[in-house]
This record gives sequence, structure tokens and C-alpha cells, in this order.
Amino acid sequence: MTVTGRRKTDGARALEALRDESASVRLRAALAVGSAPDPRFVAELVERCAVEPEFFVRDMLTWALTRHPVADTLPLLLDEARSERAQARSQALHSLSKVGDPRGWRAITRGVLTDADDEVARSAWRASVLLVPEEEEAALAAVLVTQLGRGGHATQLSLSRALIALGDATAPALDLAKRAADPVVRAHALATERLRHDPDTGFAFALEEAKRTVALGPAADGVGGT
Repeated sequence: MTVTGRRKTDGARALEALRDESASVRLRAALAVGSAPDPRFVAELVERCAVEPEFFVRDMLTWALTRHPVADTLPLLLDEARSERAQARSQALHSLSKVGDPRGWRAITRGVLTDADDEVARSAWRASVLLVPEEEEAALAAVLVTQLGRGGHATQLSLSRALIALGDATAPALDLAKRAADPVVRAHALATERLRHDPDTGFAFALEEAKRTVALGPAADGVGGT
């Protein structure tokens, strides 16, 4: 058998192993596919990302995608970011952030930034701050602050990190959010602001302090009064 023929056989076996019942077998298969990139593997890698139940295997699948030419991966990932399947959207956005091509910004729509699925939204937030063009940073911050107060601790922390990553572009939108009618939104905004200025402050502590400040009223949070 020729080297080319052997490679085809090995590739076919690896693709088949991506569907194995054993997570460790799937992990090794994703590693093998990424170690020997082939354009024929890309569609299967993207599809497996949408259905793979184990996080560590999905992460290896994403790594395998980054090993392939952007010209082969980008179009499929952009399409997948609009999938009806939440995991497909989430993992495609995550993969786009790892691929790092600026054209991946096209996948960052208001729809994914405000997606009803927390994992999709969190993936979109993380990808957005990595892919956003400088001239779009303020507009991105304005959308992100609409999600303040959403979800549990992990979701709120992800959003705060994204807003902080935007730097000074965040300030105007965050200032408005600190005056929101909803006390949960206001507290999250205040906690994010504190973390911007004091990164060593733990998020849980900053949020609890912000909640107490909001409970004490405008005079305490510094956003009301004369």
C-alpha cells in the first residue's frame, strides 16, 4: 500500500473512532485527526463538535480544527454558529475564537450575544471580545450590558470578564447600567465596575458588596442624588 493509501485508511479509522462509545477513544481520534490535517476531515470535526457530550473531547476537536487551513474551517464554522442546535452554536463560536481569524466577527450577532441558552451566550461573549474590530467595541459593549443580571454566578462572571476585556469602551454603557431600574442589573454593573478598577477583587465579594450598596439606596451607590 502507498503512503497516500495508508493515510487514507488511517484517516478513515480516525473519523470512525470519533463516534466510538469510549470518550478516551474519541479523544485519541481527535488528536490523531489534528496531528495529520486533511481537508476531508473538517466537516466531520464540525459535526462532532455539535454532538460530543464530553467537554475535554470537544476541546480536542476544536484544537483539531485549528490545525486545518482557515479557508477550510471558517465557512463551516460561520454556518454552524447559526445552527438550530445550541451546542453546535456554542462550540462553533468557541472554535471561531480559537481560530482567531478576524472574519469570524461575522458570526457575532445580537442574536448569539443574547441567546436564550447560557452556554451559547457565554461562548459568544468570549469570542466577541477576541474578534471585535476596534471601531465596533463601543457598540458591542452596549449590547453586552443588556445582559447584566442574567443567570447564575458563572454566567455573570463571564459577562463581567467580557466587559472588562473591552477596556475603556465599556465605560459609557456601564455607567448607564449602574442607573438601571432593576437592582440586580445595577448590582452586577457596580460589581463589574469595581473589578475593572481592582482586578484582584474576587467577583463573589464584589457582587455581594454591590448588592449591599444597592440595598442602601442611591446615596450609597453614588449614582443618584444631586
